[in-house]
Amino acid sequence: MALTAETESRLYRSLRVAAGAAAHLVALGFPAAVAVLARPGSSLFSWHPLLMALAFSFLMTEALLIFSPETSLLRSFSRKVRVRAHWVLQLLALLCALLGLGIITYNKHLNGKGHFVTWHGLTGLVAVLYAGGQCAGGVLLLYPKLMKNWTLAKLKLYHATSGLVGYLLGCASLMLGMCSLWFTTAVTGASWYLAMLCPLLTSLVIMNQVSNAYLYRKRSQH
Repeated sequence: MALTAETESRLYRSLRVAAGAAAHLVALGFPAAVAVLARPGSSLFSWHPLLMALAFSFLMTEALLIFSPETSLLRSFSRKVRVRAHWVLQLLALLCALLGLGIITYNKHLNGKGHFVTWHGLTGLVAVLYAGGQCAGGVLLLYPKLMKNWTLAKLKLYHATSGLVGYLLGCASLMLGMCSLWFTTAVTGASWYLAMLCPLLTSLVIMNQVSNAYLYRKRSQH
């Protein structure tokens, strides 16, 4: 029996709501699990995985989900409030990422180890630098007159697309970190695969959100 267009629309919306709710749980649950594993304060290194998980799993995910029409925790608030919350969360994410990067760099210096010699280290460095650039680029949305040849709608679209790239870099860094000796020693078997699914799930939800925003803009132009 074929589904009607209305039924398909409701089913699709329900799936998006469920996926968004799962993304919220994962965004909070993953850093909590990392905190249990790392035991922050037990060593200088212990702060690195926690700060990076907070930056890219919790803060950045929530900063992007704020604009989801189905799962935003602030969807009842005005867009102005959501934009401000987005800025706060993104700046906190950048701060955590910079602290995490600084701590691991100093820790390697103390232990006489090479800097950025692994894919995890290189990807993490690029992700943090990209996040800084993305935050700086967001200033153009506050002062769109600085870009005279660009409409505000186009600036928002490119900012969202660029932000997606940065978010995926952050998730890739987390996944590569889960391939490190520290993580694979602490987490084994099915638990390791379950941990790997966390950034994959949130990435899929955020990609769907950005693609829907792009399609909506294309339809509105016709």
